[in-house]
Amino acid sequence: MRLWRVDDVMTKDVVTVREQTPYREIVDVLTARHVSAVPVVDDVGRVLGVVSEADLLYKIETDGRPEPRRVFESRRRQSARAKAGAMTAAGLMTTPAVTAPSHTLIPAAARTMDAQQVKRLPVINDLGRLIGIVTRGDLLKVHLRPDADIRHDVVEGVLRRVLAVEDGIVRVEVHDGVVTLVGELDRHSAAEAAARLAHAVAGVVAVEDHLTYRFDDTALANMSYRGT
Repeated sequence: MRLWRVDDVMTKDVVTVREQTPYREIVDVLTARHVSAVPVVDDVGRVLGVVSEADLLYKIETDGRPEPRRVFESRRRQSARAKAGAMTAAGLMTTPAVTAPSHTLIPAAARTMDAQQVKRLPVINDLGRLIGIVTRGDLLKVHLRPDADIRHDVVEGVLRRVLAVEDGIVRVEVHDGVVTLVGELDRHSAAEAAARLAHAVAGVVAVEDHLTYRFDDTALANMSYRGT
């Protein structure tokens, strides 16, 4: 069963800047490419940080004049004051950058974005070099998959290859990403696994589980566990 990763949906043509890139050039790059952030890379393509529109706006907020240092100042305020006075990417970027290895599964990438409160993840290879970038919108691309493709993955990947269910035992229908499973399997554990694995197929919005089973092997497993 194939699970989608960030390298399946990422943008490969990524515009980058260097640490010495000046403020005005970064603004020009964002405007010309219609992007809201740009990775900062070193000579071999390793990601050092990310400069976003939010980083650039600190200079606008202060009208180009850095605020004076306060006696008691939060870390966020210190960063904002420093970025307001910065003239190159080295001082403007947010670092360390939150990145995603190319093999990161899409659900894991979504959880990282949420936990780190970022809108994008530079994608890196095994050497730590930039190979793409994935945004929140990119992650949603899995839900543009045709229903027929989703059904194929459920039937071929889940039922036939993983669970070895013979054709005709389970009826699979997909409408707007919602998978409906109807049929009777031999074991309770197999029925549970079918629904769980179907939900993991890329593009599945929900699973309507109407599977039944002839033998409750989970009850037997619980009895064996209590007897050990």
